[in-house]
Amino acid sequence: MSTAGSGHPTPQNDAGSGVGADAYAGAEPRPAERGPDNPAARFGASMSPRASAKSLQARLIRKERENLERVFAGMESEDSVARAAAVIAGARRRFIGGHGRSAAFAHLLNLDLSHGVSQVSLIDGIGTRSIDVLTDVRATDVLVAFSMRRYRRETVQLVREFSDRGGAVVAVTDSLDSPLIEHSAESVIVPTDSASVTDSATGVAAVIHLLTALTTASAKGSRRRLSERESLIQEMGIYI
Repeated sequence: MSTAGSGHPTPQNDAGSGVGADAYAGAEPRPAERGPDNPAARFGASMSPRASAKSLQARLIRKERENLERVFAGMESEDSVARAAAVIAGARRRFIGGHGRSAAFAHLLNLDLSHGVSQVSLIDGIGTRSIDVLTDVRATDVLVAFSMRRYRRETVQLVREFSDRGGAVVAVTDSLDSPLIEHSAESVIVPTDSASVTDSATGVAAVIHLLTALTTASAKGSRRRLSERESLIQEMGIYI
C-alpha cells in the first residue's frame, strides 16, 4: 500500500521526487505477477478444474493473508491512509464514488463514514448524480473515488472533471499505473492479488475500515453525531 503525494501529482521516474518506482518497492506487484485482468482468463490461468476444493481454499486463504499483511505493513512504513483521512475530515462536503464492482466499495465507505461524519454523499446516479456534483464543485469539497483494474471510464472522467474544477480527490486504487493517480491529491494503493477469478477485495475492505476510523476520530462533531444517532436508533426502535 502506497501513496502518491499531495496536490495534483504526476508520476515521475526514479530519479525525481513524487511517485518514483523505488518508493513502492515491494508494495506493488508488476502486472505479470497479478495475472490476467478479466475473470474468464483468470479462471484458466489460476483455477484448475482438477484442483480439490481444499487445495483451492488453502491457496485463497494464503493469498488473502498476504494481502492483509502488505496493507498493514504499508500502514507502518508510510502514512497514505492517515493523509487521506485528514483530507476527508478537513473537507466541508464529502462525495464518494465508484462504478462497477468498485461501487460496492464506495457504498461501504458511505455507510460507515456517515455514522459519525456529516455531509457524506454517495454518487450513485440516483439520489446523487455525477453531473449535479460537477456543476457545483467547491475548493472545500473532496471526492473519494474507488477504481480497480479494468478501470471504468466513468470514474476516471468523474475524477478528472472534479479535480479540474478545484475539488480535492482521494483515490483508492490498485496500481501506480491507475489513471486516477495523476488527478488525485492523495492516493492509497491497495494490493488486490488473488488466486480467484476476481481480484481480491480483502485489502480494500481493510483500507475502508481504517479510513472510517481515522476520519471519524478527527472530524469535528463526530462524538455528538454518534450520540445523537444512537439516541434516534433507540427512540425509533430500528433494531430488534
